[in-house]
This record gives sequence, C-alpha cells and structure tokens, in this order.
Amino acid sequence: MIIKGGIVYDPTNGIFGEEMDIFLEKGKVVEEAKGKEIDARGLLVMPGGVDAHAHVAGTKVNTGRIMRPEDARSGLEPKTKLLRPCTGYTVPNCYAIGYRYARMGYTTVFEAATPIIESRHTHEELEEIPIVDKGALTLFGSNWEVLECVRDDDLDKLAAYVAWGLRASRGYGVKVVNPGGGEAWGFGTNVKGLDDPVPNFDTTPREIIRGLVKANEMLNLPHSVHLHTNNLGKPGNYTTVLDTMDTVKDITSTRDRQVLHVTHMQFSSYGGTGWRDFESEAPQIAEYFNRNDHVTMDMGQMIFGNATTMTADGPLEYNNARLLHAKWSNHDIELEDSSGVVPLVYGRKMPVNAIQWAIGLELALLTESPWKTLLTTDHPNGGPFVNYPEVITLLMSKAKREEEMATLHELVAKRTVLPTIERELDWGDIAVMTRAAPAKVLGLAEKGHLGVGADADVTVYDLRPEKIDPARDHKRVKEALGRVKYTIKGGEVVVRDGEIVAVPRGRTYWVDASVPEKDAERVQVDLVEKFEKYYSIQKSNYMVQDAYVTDPVVVKAGVI
Repeated sequence: MIIKGGIVYDPTNGIFGEEMDIFLEKGKVVEEAKGKEIDARGLLVMPGGVDAHAHVAGTKVNTGRIMRPEDARSGLEPKTKLLRPCTGYTVPNCYAIGYRYARMGYTTVFEAATPIIESRHTHEELEEIPIVDKGALTLFGSNWEVLECVRDDDLDKLAAYVAWGLRASRGYGVKVVNPGGGEAWGFGTNVKGLDDPVPNFDTTPREIIRGLVKANEMLNLPHSVHLHTNNLGKPGNYTTVLDTMDTVKDITSTRDRQVLHVTHMQFSSYGGTGWRDFESEAPQIAEYFNRNDHVTMDMGQMIFGNATTMTADGPLEYNNARLLHAKWSNHDIELEDSSGVVPLVYGRKMPVNAIQWAIGLELALLTESPWKTLLTTDHPNGGPFVNYPEVITLLMSKAKREEEMATLHELVAKRTVLPTIERELDWGDIAVMTRAAPAKVLGLAEKGHLGVGADADVTVYDLRPEKIDPARDHKRVKEALGRVKYTIKGGEVVVRDGEIVAVPRGRTYWVDASVPEKDAERVQVDLVEKFEKYYSIQKSNYMVQDAYVTDPVVVKAGVI
C-alpha cells in the first residue's frame, strides 16, 4: 500500500508537516513498495494513536456496567453484517471500545490496572476488543509478597516476584495504586502520606515506591513504574506528588525512558485545605516537570457529564461515595489490593468540577515539553475516551477554551491560571502527546512513528493542515478528529470515511522477564505457603494460560 502525498507529522523521526509518501508492506512501514494507493494529498497524516492509560477490560469495568444499567441505553449501535452490536458511553461494551478507538485513528490501547488473580477475566475482555493492539499493567502496590520483600530490603526476591507476577498475569508492566493503601483498606483505614506505616508490614509507601522502581530497573522492563499516587483526589495533595517524584530522583533508568510515570495527574494537582478553598496547583506541578527529566505524566482530563470512576484505590472510592451520596462498590482482592467503583456526574456549575477541568488543561499547556505529558481522560474516571477530540481542540484553541469557560462556575477565573494562558498547541505537539510520547513511555519501539520497521498503523484525517487554523476552526477540527478519513491497522484499512470496513484481531503485549534461578526458587517457597494458608484458589489454577492470549507479542526482559 502507498499513502500518497499526505502532510505527515512523525515527531519520533523529526518530521513536522512534510508532504511525503508512506509505503506499507506485510504489516510494516518500508522504504518503498507497490500496491494500492490511498490519495492523501494535502491531508493530515499521523501514526496510529496510542492510549497509554485507560480502563477498558476486567472485573472493575464489568462492575461499572452492572452499576450503571442506564449507561447501556446510550451509545447504541445495531449489529450489521460486519459489526457486533455496541452499547454504552462511560462503560461501553468490548466491541464499541475497539470500533470507537479505530474511528478516532487509535490503534493501540493499554488497560491501566489488573490484579494478578483476576487477569484471566481481563484477558477474556481484551480478546473481545477488536482491531486495536493492547496490553495490561499488573497491580503490585499492596501485594503481600511485595510488602514483605520491601520490608526485608530483599530487592533480588522482589524483582523475581515482579517477573513471576507479570508472567502469571500476562502483564506488560508494573502498576502501583495508592501504595500500601490497598492493604490498609482491608483494616478499614488508609495510608495518609509517604511515611505512614502499612498495617502489619512495617514498611511505608515511600519504601514501596523506591523498591518497585529499583526492581523495575533491575529487570530492565520496557515501561517504568506506572504510579497512582497516595492522597489522590484530596485537596492539598500536590505536595504528596512532588515529594513522591523527588523520592526516585536518584534512581537511574536502564532504558531511554523515565523511571516513573505518574498517571492522571489532574487528580494529584490539588491545592487548598479542603473543598471550600479548593484550588489548582498545576503551575507547581508543571514547573517540576520543566526542571526534571526522570518522570512523565498523563493528563487525566475531566469531561463534563456522566463518568464512572473505577480504581484500585478502594479508600478513595469510599470517600467519593460518601461525599457525593452516590452508589458504591467495594472489592477486596485477596492478598493483592482493593478497588471501588462509583458512578458520578461532573457539572459545569459545580465549583470543584470546573476547577478540575481547568487543571488538566493547565498541566498540558504549562509543561513546556509535550513529550512529558500524555493525552488521557483516565477513561472512564475523568470521562470517556471518545472525548479526546474535545480535549485536543481545547489544547489547540484559546478561543475554544474561552467559550467553555464562559459556561463554567466563576471560581475558575479566581482559582486557576487557565484564563491567562495564551499557548495553543500545534499539530506537532498533538502528534507527540497522542502517538510518539505514549509509545516511548511504554517502551513500544514499533509504535507511535512511521519510520522503516514501524508497525503499519497510520491515520489520515480529513483536514488540510496548511489551510485550516485549529485555533479558529476548532469545530471543524473536532469533527474530523472524531471521524477519520482512514485508519490503517497493520497495513489493512479498517476505517474509511468514519465507517468500520474491517475488523482484524488485535494483538496483546506482555513481558516475559528472566531472573536468576535461585531467586525464582525463593519466591516459589513463599508462594506455596501463601496459597496454602490464604488464597481462595490453588496456585495451579492461578496463572493465565496461553489459551487466554491468542495473538501475543511477548517482550523479553530480565536481570542483566
């Protein structure tokens, strides 16, 4: 296939708006090829989009569907000869997830959190999501074996357990949520700061984070530790995240990437002493990123309207439910973590919600390098992923932001700096935040770019970047971003003029990390004891078998 004459944005390879042809053959980008031509002359061309953080599969997503039966009546799309039926807006069904990502030009998405014991369910749903490639990040932040290894300062055993956990879950990377808080929640409490002891384990969140980051580097994993911070969602929590990032500043990365990725940063950039004086501290967070290179973040942008919050931070969801008088689901995941689900609505005239909306945009606009800030909504916590075109237009158009702010509570102007920000991102910035940077942060060498050897994932938008001004024509831009001209996945056209025309199976990435045999054996001694004493299932029935991952991409890593 030849994509002819597009205006290409490929930041990884230093291409920002050049007219050129893209050649595809056998699922890869090549130097030259023959075959069918796609006329993209003058149109905006980018690599396929990469979403590094979304909640799209697993028991928490299914719980969200159960708790929001009314959500299934929105987003209805009937079955066709090619497509399965689609339902849902905040928690769409598996088919809708794949179709809707593809219609926006996205070809890769990563599930943000799966406990090892429930990973079979996660993979069953990932298998049903069509078209896009995917992977899942495995939870380790409150796991008993992790807490014991950190307490004993046994990094070799900790690395061996992480390697085993990734293999057992067929997971791609290390996810940490409210480190230590999941275990504390089993006793009806929470950790309140980085140095608050975890009940019964004589360790702290700071030690857990440092231990897992060091183990991550020992294993040379493709992605850094992916962290949901302590005190997330609480006024005044920006000091916790600043301290957290400084905690790992001295640890050296073994790869060309950050050592820590802080996720949905909007929820960790809060000032004030309570909800009455709640305000943005995004400028302080952005300034930290402007001065430091060892961390990256994603926005977690809030979208007004319905959302279904879901996280392994059980105490957070309990507090959300009590604060908002909302429905609440709680889950204790055996020796591994906790979780909760709370449906809610973000309102334009609610002061807290309006300030939250501004904070996400401030983070992206005040952080100088787009390589440090990925575009996400923490789907469906901040809002559904189908609103990415809305977020992009807000970042590219000050006029669009002003239109929106005119509809919001007046405190946005007093407790945020968003009204004073003149910056408008360009197509190069957007290509970084939605393609190049997520791929680099995740360690996906074949994703997010159009160089020779890259996956043949390409998006063609019905926009002429040389003739359209995103700052002024933001309505036209939003429409085109939500309904692509072409999405090409693995060299096959899957979307044409906004309609799905092919539904190939996506692949699933997972990491197989090796460790010294003596350390692996020490971990197995511990696991045998834990399964005999505490787990509800047998160890032999615990691991995800290969049959659950039918199209795997196995990434090798391990102790060097």
